[in-house]
Amino acid sequence: MKLKAMYSFLNTDLREVEKELEETIQSDYAQLSEAALHLLQAGGKRIRPVFVLLAAKFGDYDIERIKHVAVALELIHMASLVHDDVIDDAELRRGRQTIKAKWSNRFAMYTGDYMFARSLERMTRLDHPLAHQVLANTIVEVCRGEIEQIKDKYRFEQNLRCYLRRIKRKTALLIAASCQLGAIVADAPKDVAERLYLFGYYVGMAFQITDDILDFTGTEAQLGKPAGSDLLQGNVTLPVLFAMENNEQLKAKITTVVRPETTPEEMKEIIALIKQTDAIEKSYELSDRYLHKALRVLETLPNNKARSTLYDIAKYIGKRDY
Repeated sequence: MKLKAMYSFLNTDLREVEKELEETIQSDYAQLSEAALHLLQAGGKRIRPVFVLLAAKFGDYDIERIKHVAVALELIHMASLVHDDVIDDAELRRGRQTIKAKWSNRFAMYTGDYMFARSLERMTRLDHPLAHQVLANTIVEVCRGEIEQIKDKYRFEQNLRCYLRRIKRKTALLIAASCQLGAIVADAPKDVAERLYLFGYYVGMAFQITDDILDFTGTEAQLGKPAGSDLLQGNVTLPVLFAMENNEQLKAKITTVVRPETTPEEMKEIIALIKQTDAIEKSYELSDRYLHKALRVLETLPNNKARSTLYDIAKYIGKRDY
């Protein structure tokens, strides 16, 4: 089953969220609106709004309230993508020019900041101090993750703990917050909101690990960017760490060859060497461990359609190929 088919019963509400996103990113400065719309129209899975809506199904579901949370979380995600593309000097995202490539680094940073601000503004429509606190804390952690990503570029001596901490802030916490905030704003029981947060965290970790695997196993058509882009941009991901483990010859080659001026031909050789190790298999094993934890948390939640959909999405994340 395709991902969107799993939550097709949310389509009407997701269209409402999409409409609100388009309205929220509008600005009196036409070029800023154009840049934000450029990213929005590039598409994406909208997985964070989906998690918000599904989590809200465990409480008093009201789309007129929940949509504000869904919009806020997706705007934070979009802002982080814009900033990531500046950090990584990326030319393509989802097969389209990045904002930094089409305009400039400086303009991309302003666009990302604008989206962060719009996210906070959107949440002010809800009189819910706890929700505001959770969102603000999440933004702080996402920003810390961006700083760590800059610090860790081309740092091949980092360990597994460093990598896991980085992807926690880069991806997992935002998905966890999506689940938690959906439940909080729908006035779901506190223990349900806490368990949904844990579910989102475990799924988010698996989601990012799978993303990092696909950077080596996916095609350019699937990824919307050349395979190996993460490594070329200096991001030392899980398959790279596992490939270099107890393999001094490959580690020496990776650390010598991979640099900003590495050619596509050199990168293809590095990718082939990494795929010859057991790094991809070991990375999937760790992803599966996080997914199993997520599924165990789900078993403790009330049995409803939202729970079965979250189960299907979690299973899909572990098996996706793009």
